[in-house]
Amino acid sequence: MKVLGIETSCDETAAGVVGPEGVLSDVVYTQTIHEQYLGVVPELASRAHAEKLTAVVRSALDEAGPVDAVAATSGPGLIGAVLVGLSFAKAYAAGADLPFVGVNHLEGHLLSPLLEPEKPTFPFLGLVVSGGHTTLYLAKAVGDYETLATTVDDAAGEAYDKVARVLGLGYPGGPVIDRLASKGNPEAIRFPRPRATGLNWSFSGLKTAVRNKAEGSDEDIAASFQAAVVDVLLDRVRKASKQTGVTRVALSGGVAANSELRARFTAEPGLQVFLPAKKRCTDNAAMIANAGRLRLVAGQRDGLDVSARPSWTLDSLARP
Repeated sequence: MKVLGIETSCDETAAGVVGPEGVLSDVVYTQTIHEQYLGVVPELASRAHAEKLTAVVRSALDEAGPVDAVAATSGPGLIGAVLVGLSFAKAYAAGADLPFVGVNHLEGHLLSPLLEPEKPTFPFLGLVVSGGHTTLYLAKAVGDYETLATTVDDAAGEAYDKVARVLGLGYPGGPVIDRLASKGNPEAIRFPRPRATGLNWSFSGLKTAVRNKAEGSDEDIAASFQAAVVDVLLDRVRKASKQTGVTRVALSGGVAANSELRARFTAEPGLQVFLPAKKRCTDNAAMIANAGRLRLVAGQRDGLDVSARPSWTLDSLARP
């Protein structure tokens, strides 16, 4: 079964096709209009999706050929942005008389390492870490997920963006801080390693500490901040592995493209770490097509009355 996936949850307009042999096309248009505002403007994101989606889908289908089903993100995300892709996908499925399924955006990220040649088997720990989410799941099977830890305030990627703003580095902050950190000393400044209840994370205090102690070279500040982020992420995953007995760990989400995070996790003794390709860490539609395909192959079909769910949680996956 070849599945067309459509993703418009934030500021990437994406379409991709996944079949039994893997990814057949993966087209992503990243909106640049938000850079001047140092963050995503929801209304502008929705308009840009509406303008670009037809061309992006056409490009994906031209590369991959006809499809057998359609999947689209139906949440979580910016509701206006989600509605653009979801409405397009349902209309395409109806017009072509194809099966349709709505996909949880976080499930797309969580299962994206399954697209790689070396993929985890269930059960595994899945760390989804991005600008909007920092959550650790115990993935027991497709559709069966338990939340083990989450952030109580800022997501890790959000903290990157806010620190980049403090340093005047522009938006998005993750890539530029990663580049600067490679030239700095991670021990130059001892930023706090914030703790929250249980296995949860807190990044708000770390962001504030950077603002209050932003002295010295940008490279050292970036390296010291990044070291603190990776330390606390790895610490909670290490503890979760000991508590559950699960040593397979899959990273996903935009921050999973971070070079320090990838290096530290893969070098951690006792963990078998699985990484998606860097191009599939940020929002893309191949991951949506993949998650949708797994559900379609299992027999799931959704009606065209599926609604957008901006706060749809992954551990319940209750249908809309």
